[in-house]
Amino acid sequence: MRIALIGQAVFAEKALDALLKHGAEIVHVFSPPDPPAGRPDALTAKARELKLPLSQPTSFKTDAAFEQFKALDADLGVLAFVTLIVPERVLYAPRHQSICFHPSLLPRHRGASSINWTLIAGDQETGVTWFWPDKGLDTGPILLQKKVPVEPNDTVGSIYFNRLFPLGIDSMIEAIDLIKNGRAPRIAQDESKATYEPICRDEHAKVDFSKPANEVHNLIRGCDPQPGSYADAGARRIRLYEPSLEAGSASAAPG
Repeated sequence: MRIALIGQAVFAEKALDALLKHGAEIVHVFSPPDPPAGRPDALTAKARELKLPLSQPTSFKTDAAFEQFKALDADLGVLAFVTLIVPERVLYAPRHQSICFHPSLLPRHRGASSINWTLIAGDQETGVTWFWPDKGLDTGPILLQKKVPVEPNDTVGSIYFNRLFPLGIDSMIEAIDLIKNGRAPRIAQDESKATYEPICRDEHAKVDFSKPANEVHNLIRGCDPQPGSYADAGARRIRLYEPSLEAGSASAAPG
């Protein structure tokens, strides 16, 4: 299968490795522009190492970007950790259109900080979704989902790197096999169950110690490692990480 890969960071690098091992033909790689200083993106470095065709656009919204993508004659577009907006005409250009990774059980927790908000909300289950993206934000039909439990002391870092990351790579290959075999579903998302949260930033990360212990615990782990929850002590700002609940404290009074 001829695949155009759009992505960034280590997740997209490992997605590229998995696609090549699975026998895919990578017709082009799209990754972020190089930073002014420091290392290039992991996907960029891997594409250069393998001497794959590579572009680093600042936007996919131009006519030139669309014409380039259309000319690839790809069977499938794979979006593996993408932060730029990719317009519908680009998404729909490949023969089988495009699929996109999202680290939550859509339609719950749409948006760029889905793992943060999964933990902050105290969800006991999460997972990964491969879906058919459209012009909305994480709104397209679902192709494949895999579920995992959320452990009591999971942080954003632990659940992503230990479970969602590898599950996302494995399920990508499963999703592509479904497409190749003509058995890939397009299950409409239930809008009545949809949630969308903003990017988790400092404005969401301040700890209110008058809240019940389990809410404080969930906020701290849901901001670990980024943006890092915090409490102000006089003029000092203290960042908080790796919380745990004392036995019986979840229902105890604040303080």
